[in-house]
Amino acid sequence: MNRPRGTAIDPLPEPDPVARAHSLRLEDFIRREIGAAGGAIGFRRYMELALYAPGLGYYSAGATRFGRGGDFTTAPELSPLFAACVARQCAQILERTGGSILELGAGSGVLALGILDSLRDMGRLPEEYLILEPSADLRRCQQALLAGRSGVRWLDALPARPLRGVILANEVLDALPVHRVRLRGGSMEELRVRTGAAGFEWTAAPAGPELAAAARATLGGLDPLPVGYTTEFNLDLRSWIAGIGAVLGEGAILLFDYGYPRREYYHPDRVDGTLVCHYRHRVHADPFLYPGLQDISASVDFTAVAEAAAAAGLQVAGFTTQAHFLIGCGLHELLPPDADERSRAEFGREAKLLTLPGEMGERFKAMALLRGAAGALTGFGAADHRRRL
Repeated sequence: MNRPRGTAIDPLPEPDPVARAHSLRLEDFIRREIGAAGGAIGFRRYMELALYAPGLGYYSAGATRFGRGGDFTTAPELSPLFAACVARQCAQILERTGGSILELGAGSGVLALGILDSLRDMGRLPEEYLILEPSADLRRCQQALLAGRSGVRWLDALPARPLRGVILANEVLDALPVHRVRLRGGSMEELRVRTGAAGFEWTAAPAGPELAAAARATLGGLDPLPVGYTTEFNLDLRSWIAGIGAVLGEGAILLFDYGYPRREYYHPDRVDGTLVCHYRHRVHADPFLYPGLQDISASVDFTAVAEAAAAAGLQVAGFTTQAHFLIGCGLHELLPPDADERSRAEFGREAKLLTLPGEMGERFKAMALLRGAAGALTGFGAADHRRRL
């Protein structure tokens, strides 16, 4: 998520009494689970509860998360240019396949709104626009924003029938709970969470067989990593890709998120991993601060995504930076030729935020996974980085 203009040294504002009381309820919920588990839980479970515990987790309760009043700003919130470019890519795919668009985790609904407006203007609306949103609160926000739009429908689960068209996931993978590990010479520790005198704190235990085997398979063949190296592994990624891949009968899955190819993700210099927290547009590294009031995320290992796609029978048809994707989709063509000076200045400002390396342009990536919809995709024509995977 654009995860903000703040830095790790910005002072973190205190939550108001109502928000703090909510956080304390979630803390108590997690403490009880830690107690029932014998004194510690894996970080993956802690992250899952902090983000998704029913009625209490960050994405399950009724707090503002996106935009100026929230904790971070996503590309669709930052500028309508992002949705307009994604719509162009969707239009190309729908020309080949027909069918629907399914958006997973639609956030505030701004991306869906922008895509539908752009496709309407192009005369290429999908048969239906489906949204799978697990958060009841976010679903209400989306329904209010998209009220009156024909063909928009919310799902409670992935479709049972094969879908033709496009499946979209914008900044979904980074919010999947991850395991954290630390290397100790020839051994590997799983970082776990326990209750301490001042709140939650880290503890360590030998990594279990499944986690250790996955870590060894991931790190094999990479540069040696130093003792104490700490990082994350997403053991849910393969099943997540398999699940949405099984839904796609013909078309493309478009993934947008921040992350790296594996060799860059597990670089020897990245000694503390990629875990990051966002609270009121401040960036910091403490996942135990104000549970339920802050976002917790980890960058995406796009090599792992490509491997999971291959295992699910999907073709990796493109991988590139957000900047190159937007350029490939004709970002420069979206400025009307008769735009006045003020509009041109605003267009330039938004385009820079979306594409410059110091903003969102390089750290955020785009990936396309295909089934049965052959042909090059315009969003990946400016630069194809699949060789980096």
